[in-house]
Amino acid sequence: MNIYSSRPVVLCLSGHDPSGGAGLQADIEALLAQGCHAAPAVTALTVQDTVNVSDFRVLDRAWVLAQANAVLNDSQVAAVKLGMLGSLEMVDTVVELLQAHPHLPMVCDPVLRAGGGGRLGKDEVGYAMRERLLPLAVIATPNLPEARILAELPEGSADECAEKLLPFVKHLLITGGHGDEHEVHNRLYSRDGRRETFTCQRLPGSYHGSGCTLASALAGRLAQGEQLASAVKTALDYTWRTLRDAERLGKGQFVPRRLPLDFCS
Repeated sequence: MNIYSSRPVVLCLSGHDPSGGAGLQADIEALLAQGCHAAPAVTALTVQDTVNVSDFRVLDRAWVLAQANAVLNDSQVAAVKLGMLGSLEMVDTVVELLQAHPHLPMVCDPVLRAGGGGRLGKDEVGYAMRERLLPLAVIATPNLPEARILAELPEGSADECAEKLLPFVKHLLITGGHGDEHEVHNRLYSRDGRRETFTCQRLPGSYHGSGCTLASALAGRLAQGEQLASAVKTALDYTWRTLRDAERLGKGQFVPRRLPLDFCS
């Protein structure tokens, strides 16, 4: 029997999207592309397509803890990627889990809205994530609309939201793409005052699962040992390429192509 050296294992706590564009499938594909192994623990089931989300159901906390602990007790997990939670009880569940494993670097993607605008949890879930989960994260990766919800600044700029959120999290990546400027500005803020802006060309159309793709790629780069600022740039560059090559698989948003067509050939 051949014994292979292990790829880094990343525990993903997120929702299932039956369209395959976002959620855990996005996590799995993006982490494969980083040379990692994704261990997906389902937090919620959704009814959604590439147009929007119409319903969701959060799983029982005991089931989520059982899934995650099965992975943690069996594998040497290198990082955690956090996506959709959907309820205050699930926030409490994940806090309990992470506090038992404080050594694990965690990337928090505060999923509060689907790409089509549908809600994936009440705003109170976002506030609970801000107060209880962001302090446990290495970095959070909200887009600007999500950052405004978390910061309770409905018209706030990225800088204004960062000022409100940095007391809760060490590093904050607020992604652009929701305006109409020619270039997209993705802004990395650190609590020690460092700021860095990564720009990329705006692509036409809208995309289903871009935030999941970015956060998972970033978790993968950190699991591989890449330093934070470099990992952010690598993950952003990778995500941009997945959007450039995205496909129209349904009637709504484009789905990022996270793996090459010849991946298994």
